Amino acid sequence: MSNENPVTPVEVQPRPVLGQLPKYAAGKPPAVIPGLTSYKLSSNENPQPPVPAVLAAIREGIDFNRYPDPLATKLREALAGYLDVPADDIVTGAGSLGALTQILQTFAGQNDDDVADEVIYAWRSFEAYPIVVQTTGADAVEIPNLPDGRHDLDAMAAAVNAQTSVVLLCTPNNPTGPVLTTAEVEKFINSVPANVLIVIDEAYNEFVRHDDAVNGIEMYRKYPNVVVLRTFSKAHGLANLRVGYSISHPSITQYLRVIATPFAVSSLAEKAAVASITHIDDVVESVQRVVDERTRVVEGLRELGWDIPDAQGNFVWLAFGDETPAFARAAGEQALSVRAFGNEGLRVTIGEAEANTRFLALCSNYPKRPTLS
Repeated sequence: MSNENPVTPVEVQPRPVLGQLPKYAAGKPPAVIPGLTSYKLSSNENPQPPVPAVLAAIREGIDFNRYPDPLATKLREALAGYLDVPADDIVTGAGSLGALTQILQTFAGQNDDDVADEVIYAWRSFEAYPIVVQTTGADAVEIPNLPDGRHDLDAMAAAVNAQTSVVLLCTPNNPTGPVLTTAEVEKFINSVPANVLIVIDEAYNEFVRHDDAVNGIEMYRKYPNVVVLRTFSKAHGLANLRVGYSISHPSITQYLRVIATPFAVSSLAEKAAVASITHIDDVVESVQRVVDERTRVVEGLRELGWDIPDAQGNFVWLAFGDETPAFARAAGEQALSVRAFGNEGLRVTIGEAEANTRFLALCSNYPKRPTLS
């Protein structure tokens, strides 16, 4: 019998950064409450299905044994005609998050001199930002929002330095809701070096009804260091099919295509997205129904005396602070799942009419109010 000590097996270890990353928390499903229809208001999903032409295109999809077009040519051509931009300026990805990941992998990270790039964004904003930024090896620079939930662009501009490679602007901001205006974005762009990439994330663009809201496409046309992010997940109701894209000048797209994930957009997703663009009038009508419900919810909350930010996405933000977990539990008891962010506040998606009515009823009976002060 051997007296040798057994060798302790060496376990495979992930990169140290994984232990530092926040966890992405997808919206939880609602609880089942007897006598109540459950509604999920914790993810910013469109409560309505895709338009009929899209459903027809999906049913006709049969070529699952073939790889999709890696450039999503038909989709880019359809978008080019709809947005009046060159098809070559469009790079597709698996949702806007996939498109953003491609951008950050291309323009942010650890450099040959071991100095990390810095990526600036407002906080709180899209919760995937710190994850995708830090996994590239770049340093995340989070600038607190103003009390009304808007980006503090002056503070963001002041944070730009020689290590800054990318700035992310989320408009409307998820989860707080306000938009950025054309004047303030142009002022910001002109206040930072031209070699800093400015990404305008417009995932909720179709829901915006603010007269002075910035249009990312116009900024991209004027400034060569601007990239626009958009998606089919929200307004088009294609969240499950993962179709997003970025728009930027050839000086940027030439590098993005090197990093872009091959076959990220399936042929089925491409067909659905093209059908949605082809029947954009139906999509606009569908979006307007969500906007009408948003207006009803916002007006209802303000009639109750609740102080909430300007809501320009398909959601509202309740700055409940320490009361956040209690309100989330109260919503759960009404078969409504909402998205709580620690002790900061809650994001509530605009859902089906019955869900919105029940949410307003909950708010009318709730003993405390959110505040932006």
